Amino acid sequence: MKLKPFQQLAATLILAPIFFASPAAAAPKALVDYINPVIGSSTQRELGEGKTFPGPTTPFGLVQLSPDTITGGDNGSGYSWEHKSIEGFSLTHMSGVGAGGDLGNFLIMPTTGKLKTERGINGAEDGYRSRFRNETEVVRTGYYAVTLDDYKIRAELTAAPRAGMLRFTFPKSEQSRIQIDLARRVAGTSTKQFVKVVDEHTIEGWMECTSAGGGWLNGNTKDFSYTVYFSAHFNHPLNKFGVWSAKIPDEWKRFGISYRPVKDPATANHKDPNDRVIVESQEFRDAVAHAEILDGCRELEGKHLGFFEEFPTMEGEQVLLKVGISFVSVEGARANLLHDIPDWDFERVQKQSRELWSQALAGVATEGGTETQKTIFATALYHMMIDPRACSDVDGLYTGADHKMHKTGDYTYRTIFSGWDVFRSEFPLLTIIRPDIVNDEVNSLMQQALLSGKGYLARWEILGCESGCMIGDPAVSVITDAYLKGIRHYDVAQAYELCRTSVAGPKSGRKELNFYLTNGYVPESISWTLENAYFDYCAGRFAAALGKTNDADLLFKRSLNYSNIYDPSVGSMHAKMADGSWLLWKGATKGGQGCVESNPYQQGWFVPQDVLGLINLMGKDYFLRHLTDFFEKTPTNFLWNDYCNHSDEPVHHTAYLFTYAGAPWLTQKWSRFIMDHAYGTGVNGICGNDDVGQMSAWYVMSAIGFHPVSPVDGVYIIGSPIFDKVSIRLDPRYYQGHEFTVITHNNSAQNIYLQSVQLNGLPLARGWLRHEEVVAGGTLELFMGPAPKKDFGANIQALPPSFRTESK
Repeated sequence: MKLKPFQQLAATLILAPIFFASPAAAAPKALVDYINPVIGSSTQRELGEGKTFPGPTTPFGLVQLSPDTITGGDNGSGYSWEHKSIEGFSLTHMSGVGAGGDLGNFLIMPTTGKLKTERGINGAEDGYRSRFRNETEVVRTGYYAVTLDDYKIRAELTAAPRAGMLRFTFPKSEQSRIQIDLARRVAGTSTKQFVKVVDEHTIEGWMECTSAGGGWLNGNTKDFSYTVYFSAHFNHPLNKFGVWSAKIPDEWKRFGISYRPVKDPATANHKDPNDRVIVESQEFRDAVAHAEILDGCRELEGKHLGFFEEFPTMEGEQVLLKVGISFVSVEGARANLLHDIPDWDFERVQKQSRELWSQALAGVATEGGTETQKTIFATALYHMMIDPRACSDVDGLYTGADHKMHKTGDYTYRTIFSGWDVFRSEFPLLTIIRPDIVNDEVNSLMQQALLSGKGYLARWEILGCESGCMIGDPAVSVITDAYLKGIRHYDVAQAYELCRTSVAGPKSGRKELNFYLTNGYVPESISWTLENAYFDYCAGRFAAALGKTNDADLLFKRSLNYSNIYDPSVGSMHAKMADGSWLLWKGATKGGQGCVESNPYQQGWFVPQDVLGLINLMGKDYFLRHLTDFFEKTPTNFLWNDYCNHSDEPVHHTAYLFTYAGAPWLTQKWSRFIMDHAYGTGVNGICGNDDVGQMSAWYVMSAIGFHPVSPVDGVYIIGSPIFDKVSIRLDPRYYQGHEFTVITHNNSAQNIYLQSVQLNGLPLARGWLRHEEVVAGGTLELFMGPAPKKDFGANIQALPPSFRTESK
């Protein structure tokens, strides 16, 4: 088959060496030096659309300083590798998200020649952006560099937790410049800005972002707003400077995506009531390009501002800028900068950033594995440790969901909770390797629910706002999982009440809650019905642990509601109408039919709380045959498809279901197959949106050797690990064990099947572990071979526990 141009490009990317620079050293490479932030950094589906960003950040840090190549459309990271020009470098980014994205604030661009106030489309001839070539990019942990070809400027970036530093090497020019677009924002604009020249080296101010300016969900998030405060210091005097101010009519809406598809964004017309003005439209661009230039302006508030400073440069002259940000106040931004970057030592900040990542990854040490596997693994750890990011300042102050200032006690306030994604792999993994982050997030989710006045838990929280994106009650799973695993530094009674009301009301974000409570299903929805049943089970586990028997019994009963929509006549979950009749059936692989980002074949496996009950419904033989076909019909690249679509989350547990049916060898086969084919080391190294680290976390857990199906049950299904040895350092503040080690004997690309298992020197006849066995510390030894041992873990006594443990 003839490959399309993007496919030809994608086929070569995995071997491309130009993106990833590692320090030259004779000593063995540390895991931190295998991190390649370029992995997944495209928004194109043909290149995997991982939507990660390549610029520097720190573990769970507030700043993500990275290049931006695009503002509008569904380009949530702001950067896509195959683009040919750069708009600038902004201080905040989201990783791996769809829905248009947000942040991308305080866009900094070094330029020469005539001042241009609009980004442009191609390069310096039509805006302030510049062409670049990927071969000039240097990307490694804590560092990014690129040459801006239109200006012959070398740009270098590094980051601290709450501040960033940029170093620009200029050519000889009488009119060199650093300009800062204060209005720029991914998928929209900020709606109000303020800038003030504080002294000859410093500017400070803020950028207010509301839903009227687009951003997350294209401005469709009710009452969503945040303000980014900044304190920016230049390493030379501000002698010639000014502000630009564009006149944007009040009736124009500043959205990044049109209501309806627009073939040519340049033709978008704000006078058409069926369309929104999009920030990439020619009309909007023209208004910004003709902004008023206010030379020498020292202070201004406006609706579309930018700041610039100009200076002559000699060939090779370096100019530095460092910026602290805060979501609380200018004072907070100033304090964050002073705390993180008190000097002008770029190399020190860079080394410190690398060391922070080295410490973060030290909790998971590996031996063995190929260079490719180590690169994928290290980068997956990196990507999953970007969020949930700190949102409080160094003094603990943060802006709550009530838009008021608050101060944390003994935790860090965090944000960016992509709940529907990350409850499956990322948070279960964090309970093992970073329980402190889980504890922070539980406190943060509780604060959001209480301070917002909603009284129920967010499913997709961003900067204190419940955006309502996706479905279900994933925070209930995360909080219950934390409590059951002994992560409890929060008000437990309050946490339970928030979980209970989230799934049962009266305050809840559930669709058709009253109908569901009465009839046991959500009309015309497979996804809502199945997810409600699971999260009911989660709340039931929490209730049972607290001795709330009546609540537990009721919630456990509701957790069986999945059986209400199983239709034996089609051999699948099947959405019901409100009158109890079946929705028109279009086939298991047809999208929609009451499924969110999936089809009935994909969504129908989501009964994690009662897999044995699902097996009973389907019959064991049909269950195994149907599940095997599900994988065998999947394309080997795992890009978007109608079967095991690993590009999206509904199927992330499916490879581990075989073990519940007494066929753990198939779990071993398919989990290894996914690792080998759905992930790589190039731009296309993630087969879908990384979704705030969920795709990466799936790989990390599977590569270590185990993964949950039902997170709140604390059961990990053993798969097919890729390393000879993995040692997990356990946090003594939460767990008594010191270290848990997985040793894989006879490991190779061919030896993917378990032959036998030992736990702490004793034979283990089952293909699964309990969380308590992991965090008690010890050693799991897995003996591998090239052929499946089909009797291992096959008898009924060896099956993983399920809500109903009987099996036909």
